[in-house]
Amino acid sequence: MSTIDLTDCRKLTYKQLGQALHQGFSPIVEVESLDGIYTVHFHHAHGVADLVDEHGKVRTFMGTGEIRDLLGDLGLTHGVLTCADQCGDEMIGVPGKPITPDEMLTYGTRIAFR
Repeated sequence: MSTIDLTDCRKLTYKQLGQALHQGFSPIVEVESLDGIYTVHFHHAHGVADLVDEHGKVRTFMGTGEIRDLLGDLGLTHGVLTCADQCGDEMIGVPGKPITPDEMLTYGTRIAFR
């Protein structure tokens, strides 16, 4: 099994994620929701990596159950559910200030995978 280099890692396949976890990778898992479509991001010491398919395209899910099963099978136990930041209302011109990625993780909802 080859070692996964996470220093410049922005994308991880399911297989690479399993290998990295076996090698001690311990990310903060973010499950981001945008209008009922979910994506998974792994926050680690060198940045953030997206869960992608074999072709490098970001994997999308229609619910959290499949994510729970997929990540739970690898031994991950929990993550943070966040919502894509929508600030302001363009219909009536209400301005807003977007929250930072750190704030999204801080104020997100903790979810279990196992």
